[in-house]
Amino acid sequence: MPSAVLFDRDGTLVEDVPYNGDPGRVRAMPAAREAVALLRGLGVPVAVVSNQSGVGRGLLTRPQVRAVADRVDALLGPLGLWAVCPHRPDDGCGCRKPAPGLVLAACAALGADPRRAVVIGDIGADAEAARAAGAAAVLVPTAATRAEEVRAARHTAPDLLGAVRIALALAREGAAGPARVRHGGGGRW
Repeated sequence: MPSAVLFDRDGTLVEDVPYNGDPGRVRAMPAAREAVALLRGLGVPVAVVSNQSGVGRGLLTRPQVRAVADRVDALLGPLGLWAVCPHRPDDGCGCRKPAPGLVLAACAALGADPRRAVVIGDIGADAEAARAAGAAAVLVPTAATRAEEVRAARHTAPDLLGAVRIALALAREGAAGPARVRHGGGGRW
């Protein structure tokens, strides 16, 4: 099993609503509940790693970010640890994805080896943060994902359940896994 699976929040677990501080606007992505439940059922620790620059920009408060996290937990079941970067992109912090800080902090808090962890996200910064931390990454492209990010991704899946299945396969094969894993739907991966 992976030592942990770390999920991006916006565009991955829930629909991306820019700078969302309103729990009423939180909508789970398709198969998110099933994907998280599968990992929980196998005893794999899960967490969320999320850039929330709206805090640093003065558009959100930390309590609003926590309220949205509480709503996500209510929809998907408790995700346990939430590692959040409140900094603006130009603050130069080490936690904001694509830097590895959130991934490393989440792994440390979970007692997970980052080399055996998998990060699931929807944009290149999620995959870059995973690589920088020594973890594997699975990209679940959305309309916000740039074509070059998809081409650069080592592992992609059409949805969260497919991404979790790839994460489990990577754990069986070792974090490096095959050169490329693509899940094309249709039940075969």
